Amino acid sequence: MSVLYLAAAIVLEICGTTALKLSQGFTQIGPAGIVVLCYAASFALLSLALRGIDLSVAYAVWSGVGTAIVAAIGIVWFGESAGAWKLLSLALIVSGVAGLHLSSRSP
Repeated sequence: MSVLYLAAAIVLEICGTTALKLSQGFTQIGPAGIVVLCYAASFALLSLALRGIDLSVAYAVWSGVGTAIVAAIGIVWFGESAGAWKLLSLALIVSGVAGLHLSSRSP
């Protein structure tokens, strides 16, 4: 169940961050409201996920996966650059999250 809470928290964090871009500095009330709601729900679900997942792993997965997907959304949807350094850096984030996850399973 904790994994489902974490997955939902990640989806809400991604939605909130995307809405943050769409809020245009909190000048658009609809997207600004979505930011607040999504982040509040995301943190609530993250706290539930922490009941069954180590803090270091849960937070790394939540922030790392969210960062990678938001970066991809920025590239695809908002036309941001996708240079080699950006892509390499994203790969390193994903590798780091995977490493933390794997290390938490070691005895």
